This record gives sequence, C-alpha cells and structure tokens, in this order.
Amino acid sequence: MDYYARKEVSNSDLTWLKNELNPRECPPDPTAAFRFGNLIDAMITETTAVNFFERTVMTSRGLEKFSQEEFNLAENMKTAFLRDSFCRDLVSSCEGQTIMIEHGKQFEYGGLKFELDVRCKWDLWQEAWRWGGDVKSTTAETQKQFEAACFHFDYDRQRAFYMDIAGSDRDVIIGISKKNLKVFKVFIKRDDPFYNSGKDKYLFLAHKWHILKPNKN
Repeated sequence: MDYYARKEVSNSDLTWLKNELNPRECPPDPTAAFRFGNLIDAMITETTAVNFFERTVMTSRGLEKFSQEEFNLAENMKTAFLRDSFCRDLVSSCEGQTIMIEHGKQFEYGGLKFELDVRCKWDLWQEAWRWGGDVKSTTAETQKQFEAACFHFDYDRQRAFYMDIAGSDRDVIIGISKKNLKVFKVFIKRDDPFYNSGKDKYLFLAHKWHILKPNKN
C-alpha cells in the first residue's frame, strides 16, 4: 500500500489539523518548497527515484519534472552535503526513506490517556544505532537562522514525533542552504529543550485529533 494513502496519523496530518484549527486569510502555499525538498531528499537518500538525464523524480504525486536551474542547485546542495564529513558518514551508514508504523500507540495529554495509529517516514535511519535524521532545504544563511526556522516550521514537532514512534533517544536535522550552500546541523536528545518543545506541540495536536477524529479525505 502506498505510504501516503495509509490511514495512520502522520506528522503531515498534524500539520493539516493545525492549519484547519488556525485558518489564515492568505495561507502560504508550501507546494514549491515541498517539491524542491522532494528533489533534495531523493538526490541524497533515494537516488533510484531520480532520472538525472531527464531531470525528473518519482514522488508520491507521480513524476515531477524540474528545470535545469533547479536541478543544478540541487546537485550543488548535494555536493555541499557530501563534503561535510559527518553528513557523508551518516548517509553512507543509514537506510534511506525508512517507514515506521505503530498501531495503538499510547499518548497522554493533560492527564488523559488515548491511542492513535501512527506512521512516519525517515529520510535517514540507522537500525543498529536506533536513531536517524532528516534533511531539509532552507533559505537560512546562518546556524542561528536555521535553528529559528526549525521552530517556526515545527521541525521540532516532527522530530519528537518520529523519535517517539521509533523509541530513539537521539536525532539530527541537517539543513542545506539554498542561498549559500552552507550545511547546518541541529543535534537532538530526548528530554532536551528542542525535543520537549516538539513533544508539547505534537501531543496537543494528537489530542485534538483523538477528540475530533477528522477525515481528511
């Protein structure tokens, strides 16, 4: 079964619910960012999905075609990623696009215990280490800007959600700048401020999901 057609609750579902609960008159369209992010993810973690001659990537929405400019930028960002020794060692030892599904996962929010079926898809996962990470394209030009973006775009929520599905105690977000090709890393440990911020965010939305039981379809 296609991962994106599954019924378990994902972090993307929680994002959808957040937007439904907090509608804006002119919400930003994330399509372009997701599209380019898919290209970077595929180039680094799933090269079999990329046709480097046709400049296409097979995604959940089908075959995506990219311009020469987009493809050149993505290849330069991949080069910057692999030039970093930590990133190079991590990607060489991890499985890309690893899916995890847990039925009846238990949560507690405000003293109320409840269960949800949940899923996630890791950019990078190392089973022997029991931890992994995520690769993001970013417009940030400094480490400080990237860390601020992680909170703004709820990357902290995503990482805590993934960590708790996997039962992992460590994680990393790797940002590659579209502006200056710098590589930024945010290392996360269970119960540190970044993790706790993300867990608070996802528990609030997971509780709302449990109560409302929305049907996105």
